[in-house]
Amino acid sequence: MFKPHVTVACVVHAKGKFLVVEETINGKALWNQPAGHLEADETLVDAARRELWEETGITAEPQHFLRLHQWIAPDNTPFLRFLFSLELEDVLPTQPHDSDIDCCRWVSADEILNAANLRSPLVAESIRTWQQGERYPLSVIGAFNWPFG
Repeated sequence: MFKPHVTVACVVHAKGKFLVVEETINGKALWNQPAGHLEADETLVDAARRELWEETGITAEPQHFLRLHQWIAPDNTPFLRFLFSLELEDVLPTQPHDSDIDCCRWVSADEILNAANLRSPLVAESIRTWQQGERYPLSVIGAFNWPFG
């Protein structure tokens, strides 16, 4: 049976800057959006909120759904990545609670789009998606009969 990894990610924007998390993988510092796997007991929005807090220390609600990316990683791992957006009034301080995150950085779109240290091509694609301006209400990914019995 085909079982893709279900992940969530948040494009967080404030004052012309985007929030990235930096983690060291195989000795290299890589950038990603606050992101991670869906857990069994949560909705997609719950997962996005949790990952945002774990990786940045920011407590906030995703505001919009941007896109579902279906992606096959170079190691042939299939992913379904649900992308959310969050617009903040100001750049906030960060405090990662996840030991895998080295630090958080507020950077420009150009810095992300031209970076050689992205965790995956989806990091830049998420910025391009955000720049296209299409936003969908969170209700398009509503949870039916959740949580079940």
